[in-house]
Amino acid sequence: MTRTVLARLAAQRARLLLTALSVILGVGFITGTFALGDLMRAGFTQEFAGSADKVDVAVLPSGSGGELPAGLLEKVRALPGVADARGVVRGEAPLVGRDGRSHGNATTLGFSLPADGPLRRYTVLEGRIPAAPDEAVLNESLAEDTGFRPGERIGVLGPDGTVRSFRLVGVVDVGIDGKLTSRGGVGFTEDAAARMTGRKGYVEIDVAGRVTPEQVRAALGGAGSGVEAITGEELGRRLSTAAGADIEAITAGVLAFGLISLLVAGLVIANTFTILVAQRARELALLRCLGATRRQVFGAVVAEAALVGAVGSLAGLAVGLGLGAGGAAAVNALGMEVPVGVSLSLRTVVVALSAGTAVTVLSALPPAFRATRVAPLAALRAEPEPGERSFRLGRARWALAVPSACGSLALTVLGLRMTPGENAMFTVAGGGALAFLAVVAVMPLLVRALGLPAGGRLTGLPGRLAVQNVRRTPRRTAATTVALTVGVGLMSLFAVVGASSKETADRKMFEQFPVDYRLHTAATGHTIPRSVAEELRGQTGMFSSVTRIRSVETRFGSDEQPVASVTQASLGTVARPEMKHGSLSDLREGTVLVSEAFAAREGLAPGDVVPVRTGRGTARVKVSAVYAGEAAMIPDIVLPEADFTRYFGEVDDTSVYVNLRKGAPVAEANAAVDAAVRAHPLVKVSTGAAMKAEFAKAIDTLIGIFAGLLGLAVLIALFGIVNTLTLSVLERTRETALLRALGVSRGQLRGMLSAEAVIMSLLGAVVGVLLGTLFGWAAIRSLFSNFVFSLPYGQLLLYLVLAVAAGLLAAVLPARRAAGASIVESLNAGGG
Repeated sequence: MTRTVLARLAAQRARLLLTALSVILGVGFITGTFALGDLMRAGFTQEFAGSADKVDVAVLPSGSGGELPAGLLEKVRALPGVADARGVVRGEAPLVGRDGRSHGNATTLGFSLPADGPLRRYTVLEGRIPAAPDEAVLNESLAEDTGFRPGERIGVLGPDGTVRSFRLVGVVDVGIDGKLTSRGGVGFTEDAAARMTGRKGYVEIDVAGRVTPEQVRAALGGAGSGVEAITGEELGRRLSTAAGADIEAITAGVLAFGLISLLVAGLVIANTFTILVAQRARELALLRCLGATRRQVFGAVVAEAALVGAVGSLAGLAVGLGLGAGGAAAVNALGMEVPVGVSLSLRTVVVALSAGTAVTVLSALPPAFRATRVAPLAALRAEPEPGERSFRLGRARWALAVPSACGSLALTVLGLRMTPGENAMFTVAGGGALAFLAVVAVMPLLVRALGLPAGGRLTGLPGRLAVQNVRRTPRRTAATTVALTVGVGLMSLFAVVGASSKETADRKMFEQFPVDYRLHTAATGHTIPRSVAEELRGQTGMFSSVTRIRSVETRFGSDEQPVASVTQASLGTVARPEMKHGSLSDLREGTVLVSEAFAAREGLAPGDVVPVRTGRGTARVKVSAVYAGEAAMIPDIVLPEADFTRYFGEVDDTSVYVNLRKGAPVAEANAAVDAAVRAHPLVKVSTGAAMKAEFAKAIDTLIGIFAGLLGLAVLIALFGIVNTLTLSVLERTRETALLRALGVSRGQLRGMLSAEAVIMSLLGAVVGVLLGTLFGWAAIRSLFSNFVFSLPYGQLLLYLVLAVAAGLLAAVLPARRAAGASIVESLNAGGG
């Protein structure tokens, strides 16, 4: 039997190639994901370890967010064995961009770095390290974003709001420091960093010399309370682990899509082996006649699958290396440092080989079991015509379909009735997974029902033959199309969720709080001077409303909370939140308006009395109204404007929203807003259209990533269509030759196979779009209590058009093979 298996594999190289390609792609995706994750971790560890190697001991404050007192540095320097010790200063230091405003949505950070000595941890890419108080450097990403180059003058805002000028002397690589990389960093001498950030102490003290953490802790004694000392190696591990947490999340997320691809590959493999076993019925029966047992026949089919899976998985490892290298190049293009060389860990090799082989073998088990049921006398019968003359769904499929459909309905209804949020969404997702299982089970019925309408528009002999070919083997067609249904269904779901999320946000943002301009500041502790809103309010001919939001951090109830006020005249006119309990007119003296989410979190209800700490002692306010907590521009806790002023005084604004008067010239309004904030570089101005575009861009980027990851699953599904058509051509060799002998031209034959591919692609895509749309609606409904359902017609239509195009492409090689075959040789071949 072993020789028989090897002989069959050698004879069926072309037939099994596409099956192996499915395994290769699925395993390659998983291998590439693991390889890229290993590379990123290695890069982070290498870079952090490289800088931490320069530190023998690091002194850190216990707990997060703490600071070491400045006097501790001299105590550390005085310790025996210490060759050098440097304090690390870090805090907000807003860089002024070329437009005169603070750069970025998040405030840039200022940090100190030594000009010389063994503790210089950052690599200089251009220029040099600052040596004078009026010199500075930028980290690489910040220099690229702003366009500043060494030799230019840059402006940095100090704690007092004054812009100070510095000469840019260099660009440094700060490694993979999450905060400096994302927010941008401006490096100074230690004294300048303390002056520009307003920090009085250090976030870290680095020590070089022959000294251990235990010696440092013992020598500091009482001065070391609230302080921990660790080795440079431990510091490197901590930094690497901190950065690696995100890598694990990214790897896990991408791996999930890799598993989806492997699932689709399993469906393709199972269909392929089903067809191969059906085509070899006479051969298997002959083996039975020659003495082969059922166990040997079963083992032969499983052995073929194991060999195909093993070879495909080995090739998938090689493909995964390429994907990992490509991913590393893409990550490096984003500014990170990942090693170029690609290697595979033992874990990656074991997981990838095991997954690919196991999926292939498991997919072949049902066909292998059916092979054992072939009667020996079948070898003596004439070869049956391919097809399923009497089609029934079967008890096993009904046993899977009915419970899955009922469970899907129950979970979906339960999720839709739950309070909107993550739990409701996951419940709906479980319902969607069961719905998919139900569709998999009844797909042959859908093929019989939808096959004729799908090809109803096809005219002529090729179209009619294509429809009949699709409908006479519904199980085979269903197994082929369901793989495409998975990919297209998930892509459609994400497209619907994305479009609905954008529309829902638009309604919440621009219907409940429609604004033309938003003024805000991202710097911690900084506000917008009252004079800005007063200047804009003075231009009544230009602006119809100026809404001020003021906020202070104080004790509200039992916790510290931001308590705010909104311009009273804007409530109900500019700010129009959907009310859950009470009305905006109920916000009177001694009361408070809260969001629904905050009320649920704190267990508050209308009529409850809550203590609030004020500048005059503790006041007690009554919850008068609750609004739907999805109007993001309205704070969670809103006091009446007069009460807020009485409690906390005339504090500056945290945000200002401005609306144009109807017919006002936009260019003049832009100039007026720019003039009002010109003297305040920390104040940023966003237009309503810009806010909408920024949110839409973020959603589109996320959907694009999902679509790209799911594209591999769709590609594997298309290989399944090619596989099915190719094997079908081989199976119907005599039938095809007979059609040619009866006058069917090569062109008509190619048209028939192309139409078959298009019908299968459309069936899979249409069912996928319907499922994706339905559960996209359910998902968005489970996330938001008040949502706007938006159907992205363009994207969904594009998926259907691409399915048709892909079907036509998949039919090219099988059609060429069928059209090029000799009529006489095919009639004499006797089948496949």
